[in-house]
Amino acid sequence: MTHRYAAYTRLKFDRPHPKVLRITMDNGKMNSADHQMHDELGRIWRDVEADPETNAAILTGAGKIFSAGGDFAMIEDLMNDFDRRARTMKEARDMVYNIINCSKPIISSMRGVAVGAGLVCGLLADVSIATKDCRIVDGHTRLGVAAGDHAAIIWPLLCGMAKAKYYLLTCDQLLGAEAERIGLISLVTEDAELDAKALDVATRLAEGAQTAIRWTKYTLNNWLRQAGPSFDASLALEFLGFTGPEPREGLASHKEKRKPSFPPSSPV
Repeated sequence: MTHRYAAYTRLKFDRPHPKVLRITMDNGKMNSADHQMHDELGRIWRDVEADPETNAAILTGAGKIFSAGGDFAMIEDLMNDFDRRARTMKEARDMVYNIINCSKPIISSMRGVAVGAGLVCGLLADVSIATKDCRIVDGHTRLGVAAGDHAAIIWPLLCGMAKAKYYLLTCDQLLGAEAERIGLISLVTEDAELDAKALDVATRLAEGAQTAIRWTKYTLNNWLRQAGPSFDASLALEFLGFTGPEPREGLASHKEKRKPSFPPSSPV
């Protein structure tokens, strides 16, 4: 890889096609988003945009898992450190807007589990592909914070408000086949076919009419730009939530593998 990607440590790169960059989340911890990966997932799309050798990008996860969500140590830092909280909120904002504003098509290739920051990128990708049994979960309210990052900006547009509310409020798991049925993702495949399908789509886009493809993406993403104020509010409320008691109980319950016992009432 060129010097453009040399500084990344949680993302690995290869070129399965001369004009396709494959980005693999890989940190040896089920590809969970620690501080470094969270930062890199926010920055990478600007480098993809500036790379003259790349016409399309694939995002996938190392091994049998796309991404297992937020690293517990990072979540603890968000609850305890204002500077870290503010910095991570900016990274989350950059992640969403940099994907939206990257002119080049992005294809996500999801298997195993898709949660957290990885899921943000997976669902905001221009073409999202998952295996039939990939487990997709937005776990914000189960942790004890508002469904921020990508939820408000993309879920209602993809699958409708009724389904978005149900899955975002309850944190119920979606398998890839059901996610495709309700329109949350673009395509579903068998596991053995996933990588080839993602490369096929990326290759077709990389070899297509670049101005036409990029301008089409730009115009379609104006639907997402219109939802920017809703996204900004959801992100602010999510990170405000990290200052309260609910995520402390949510995180403890995750660590102890038990049902959470949140406070019975709220002042809001």
